[in-house]
Amino acid sequence: MIEYNLHTNPDFGTNAEVSAFRTESGICEYNVMLHSTRLTSSFREQLEGLHNALHEIEDNMLCRRAHAVIKRYFLSDAANQTVVLEEQVQNFAPCAVSIVQQPPLDGSKVALWVYLQEGIPVLQRNGNGTFSYKHNDYTHYWTGYRHISGGNSEQQTRALLEGYEEDLALHKCHIVDNCVRTWFFVRDIDTNYAGVVRGRRDNFEQMGMTSDSHFIASTGIQGSHAETGVKVVLDAYAVKGLKKGQMSYLYAPTHLNPTYEYGVTFERGVCMEYGDRQQLFISGTASIDNHGNVLNVGDIRNQTKRMWENVEALLAERQHAFDNVVQMIVYLRDIADYQVVKQMHDEQFPNIPKVIVWAAVCRPTWLVEMECISIKESVNPEFAPL
Repeated sequence: MIEYNLHTNPDFGTNAEVSAFRTESGICEYNVMLHSTRLTSSFREQLEGLHNALHEIEDNMLCRRAHAVIKRYFLSDAANQTVVLEEQVQNFAPCAVSIVQQPPLDGSKVALWVYLQEGIPVLQRNGNGTFSYKHNDYTHYWTGYRHISGGNSEQQTRALLEGYEEDLALHKCHIVDNCVRTWFFVRDIDTNYAGVVRGRRDNFEQMGMTSDSHFIASTGIQGSHAETGVKVVLDAYAVKGLKKGQMSYLYAPTHLNPTYEYGVTFERGVCMEYGDRQQLFISGTASIDNHGNVLNVGDIRNQTKRMWENVEALLAERQHAFDNVVQMIVYLRDIADYQVVKQMHDEQFPNIPKVIVWAAVCRPTWLVEMECISIKESVNPEFAPL
């Protein structure tokens, strides 16, 4: 069962959109989108407001027994804001942290997505931005803000993936069998995305991932690090202890084509089966048809509608619908489209926690893209609960 709540706190100048997936036994999951309403305040003041609101949610409200497993900060000016943010993050229990310059389009300087789970042990720090926890038969590894400087985007992508794979191997994991989801945040995506595509494709071939096997659910989107030499930032999620059949992929062939047909190597979405639930992680999805063509060029309203239709088709492959979605992130190329897209999403999905940020999509003619997470209760006796 999913519950949606909105918590407005005038004292902190925040709105907190919360989704709660509850089960009678086992882990409860929460997704929180925190927004600042004090648009004329400084970055430090807005960030403190978000953090105070998060403390209140964790301590006094729905999530009092929950622990954050990953936080993603959406910044308007990473070069001037990251140092302040890293200072304040120290006031929270450690977890994976992702920091990306993707300005929130509501006019604020910072927004925050927090994914929390209830009933899990304290997270362990594994280094290189990775934190883990073990529960039931599984060990979960969340990685945030992995980056290097020097070289071009292709070289950085290769190095990031190789380092990530080496770290997985230390825990007797492999990217092919254990990685659930990746995010690639790319500085100046119109220039650097081609290098990311080449670096990822070459690495995956070396790891044994081809069009005959499978790739990994992913979002590749504009996003900047504070340092100009960093062309690519990697976030990732992996799970150890999975049995055959627990991880499968989503295709929606009536609406979307396989990504390898236009030279990229990621899956449209992934389904995680556990003993008590299904989790779907939907990759970045835009207005595209099942031949790889961009639809509704120059038309933000119809691109948004087709994007929803494509996501809906992916969800439907596992009998999910937007009623099961617990969070969404929407990326816009043109800030002038914000009011239209915000109104459309508020009317269509008034309760789902969401953030809309300024971030160009990997093809210039794509005006809007979204990703989301969906959860549904399910009984799978052959698998342990989450």
